[in-house]
Amino acid sequence: MVEQQMPLYIVWDKVFGQYNFGPTHPMHPLRLDLTARLCEDFGLFDLRNVTVHSASVATDELLETVHSSEYISAIRAAESTSSVDDAVRIRYGVGTDDVPRFDHIHEASARIVQGSVQAAQAIVSGEAVHAVNFSGGMHHARRDKASGFCVYNDVAAAITHLLDSGVQKVAYIDIDAHHGDGTESIFWDDPRVLTISLHETGRMLFPGTGFADEIGGSSAEASAVNVALPPRTSDSDWLRAFDAIVPPLIGAFEPEVIVSQHGCDGHLHDPLTHLRLSVDALRQAAIMIDELAAAHCGNRWLAVGGGGYDLLDAVPRSWAHLVAIAAGKPIAVTAQTPESWRDYVHERSQRDAPRLMGDEVELWWRSWKVGFDPNNELDRAVMATKKSVFPFHGLDPYFD
Repeated sequence: MVEQQMPLYIVWDKVFGQYNFGPTHPMHPLRLDLTARLCEDFGLFDLRNVTVHSASVATDELLETVHSSEYISAIRAAESTSSVDDAVRIRYGVGTDDVPRFDHIHEASARIVQGSVQAAQAIVSGEAVHAVNFSGGMHHARRDKASGFCVYNDVAAAITHLLDSGVQKVAYIDIDAHHGDGTESIFWDDPRVLTISLHETGRMLFPGTGFADEIGGSSAEASAVNVALPPRTSDSDWLRAFDAIVPPLIGAFEPEVIVSQHGCDGHLHDPLTHLRLSVDALRQAAIMIDELAAAHCGNRWLAVGGGGYDLLDAVPRSWAHLVAIAAGKPIAVTAQTPESWRDYVHERSQRDAPRLMGDEVELWWRSWKVGFDPNNELDRAVMATKKSVFPFHGLDPYFD
């Protein structure tokens, strides 16, 4: 674990809670509020190497680096009407059950984009080495369509800003339980961006994509990497898959910056997915990404949030761990959650908060170097990905 206290740029303001699809929608802004409060109560925002920043609303010019002007106009129009007509709903994806329209939908969505781009700029300028926007991670949004609770793709905008600022290669690591299809599609033909997504198989879960043979466009073969995990994948198999795929590819690609999406909807209590991960494993993934950035990118690492619909148990703890790791002050999984935070959770939700920062599990996984088991469903999924992309990067699917 890297415990150097790098300058950390955090994007947070309660105004991000305006991204709100309504009280019954899974992506409830309470998850952000409880995350920020847990970080505050642990003193993470007050560390000397940490600065916390709000964000303005991204301009149309900035949004057009990843979205079409027609799509942006459609979102603006949805902001100022009480309903969305069928043509707009079908073509642009807004006004659906997944992405309902709400007042200020353009403003709230564009602010998230601005926050992630500000974080990228802080890394480019040297103001920060690490940056976190846990309000971001809208990885399903495509160039001209909203999807999967996502309106504008902030992470794609941040990556584009890095490239436009002179960064030659960016590695994007997506650990959300859902395939990072929107971000992948935006960079499908760009060999400067390596997108790696570990997610539950599309045979079981939205958006129904992200299989091993989806490897990028003809001008960027093997720039898209997909690991389609079996449902009910638990900590040991998930970490085995991550360790088998991500470090070898990052080493071969040699990015200048790592951008990671930390959707925590793979948690065993998440209501929308079928993975069985602990907070401990999600924390370990952040540690491994931090170590990869230290080894290959001069520590330059931008992390965003993403999915996560267990509002009290999984999201706040997972993302507080992410912030703590990025700050160089990791919190032990055996640490108690602050009493002040537990009181706040009860006040906001009338429910009891978790008392520990971990799920009381023992993390262990079998190294890929021990061998490939063709009878194991997880191993077959990993090998399918290795065979699809490793040779393009000069790697041996069986031994690297």
